[in-house]
Amino acid sequence: MSASQIYKFKVGMTCAGCSGAVNRVLNKLNGVEKVDISLEDQTVIVEGTASQEDILNTIKKTGKTVSPL
Repeated sequence: MSASQIYKFKVGMTCAGCSGAVNRVLNKLNGVEKVDISLEDQTVIVEGTASQEDILNTIKKTGKTVSPL
């Protein structure tokens, strides 16, 4: 079993609905243990064993602009 990693992303979110959508898709992704979203800072911090690429692609499915920090 691989160790948990923490990844931080800049995500273009403008409202609670945006952050809610990102939160929902990430919590469905295997290997995600914790999601911390700051709408004010437009950041998403993900902790778990999922790869950065999987997390990035999952956030992209919501239609938001996303980049790793």
